[in-house]
Amino acid sequence: MAEAKLRKKDAQTIIASLEAGVVPVKGVQHVLVGRSNEVKEIIDTLQNLEDGNSDLRFWVGDFGSGKSFVLRTIESLALQKNFVVSTIDLTPTRRFYDSSGKALALYTEVVNKIVIKNNRDGNAIETIIQQWIQVLLEQIAVENGLTVTDLMEKVHWKLVENAILKTTNSFYSAGLSYEFGQALMKYFEGIAGDNMSLQIEAIRWIRGDITTKTEASRELGIKNVINDGNYLIALKNLAELFLKIGYKGFVINFDESVNLYKLPRALTREKNYEMILNLYNETKTNEAKGLFINFGATKNTVYDERRGLASYGALKTRFGNELMKNKDYVNVNSTIIDLKPLTPEEIFILLTKLLEIYNTAYQMTLVVKDSEIQQYMEEQLNRPGAAAFLTPRAVIKDYIEILSLQRQNPDYSFSHILADRFGRKLSAVAKDADDHDEIEVY
Repeated sequence: MAEAKLRKKDAQTIIASLEAGVVPVKGVQHVLVGRSNEVKEIIDTLQNLEDGNSDLRFWVGDFGSGKSFVLRTIESLALQKNFVVSTIDLTPTRRFYDSSGKALALYTEVVNKIVIKNNRDGNAIETIIQQWIQVLLEQIAVENGLTVTDLMEKVHWKLVENAILKTTNSFYSAGLSYEFGQALMKYFEGIAGDNMSLQIEAIRWIRGDITTKTEASRELGIKNVINDGNYLIALKNLAELFLKIGYKGFVINFDESVNLYKLPRALTREKNYEMILNLYNETKTNEAKGLFINFGATKNTVYDERRGLASYGALKTRFGNELMKNKDYVNVNSTIIDLKPLTPEEIFILLTKLLEIYNTAYQMTLVVKDSEIQQYMEEQLNRPGAAAFLTPRAVIKDYIEILSLQRQNPDYSFSHILADRFGRKLSAVAKDADDHDEIEVY
């Protein structure tokens, strides 16, 4: 991933995110360390998707292994290559199967979190549609010897409708393609008639915010809606729409998959796993054109044969030997990718990078010697119970806190603050085996 010059504002965002214990939404490339194999695989997969193919991956590891970081890396790389991307957390109120609106809530969150290269603040779906319709109008005008202004006249709307429906009716996954075409046409009519309300209603339908057929018919003349039962079809239709209008594909990242593992009822878990099986089948056979699905999942979420994905027979069969592979090996070409902790050398490089980012954020030149960084790492390693320290977010948070203390107390050196910090007896409490739903940084 190319590393552009870091701006003060981006540096501030990165530091603020890491201080809060979460992965930066922007600027992730500036703290990318020790994931070269994973990055190469992501780039290769995205290249394959540009031909209209599809794929699905599970990025697996326990607390601190870097699942969220990898998903943000996928997002950053995909945006550079002109994909549409959405990264969301699965929650108790957002799941793959439900009959009370929680599956639709997942779809709505996916659409609301859509970002593109020139709009990374979310809610980019309307930007995408606006830009495409403008391009489409210019093409229609040229083909018919008209101007874009002419096409705003109702007498010419049929030309626009035919072009929109030609696009949506060519979807490989028919599903809701006609209804999507209708919604897009209504959005155009809202533009042509300077009717903001109609534009809003069209976008509401696409987002899944119109939940009854009565409202859809009354506001848009559309006889169907996106719901708990058909939202996966809608996601596939969106992926094909993005392909048709010039994007490379649609990347959807689902973090915090542990929330499926935590569902208390076995039948509910199985229904959700069945929907994941459907996604697996359709992406692995390229029936979901241009769709790349990624899950950030704990080991229990995937490997536990009592309540994890491996408990669902059809998925266990699909995964096959990937559930029994030697965990000492790294295989980034598989569907299930186990993320290894960063090495001490990689942690050292990361802390060095963080110092540079911190100095950029605060426009200053704090000096921390290599020997002091090494001393900090040794102090962390020597804490009781810290045998697996290599990646926990606490290491990053502590380091940034010491930098902040040094910045605000210039009379004290990094070593002095470090000695004071670790001069008293500290203990690192081992995480319980079931406590693996925290947000990770690395």
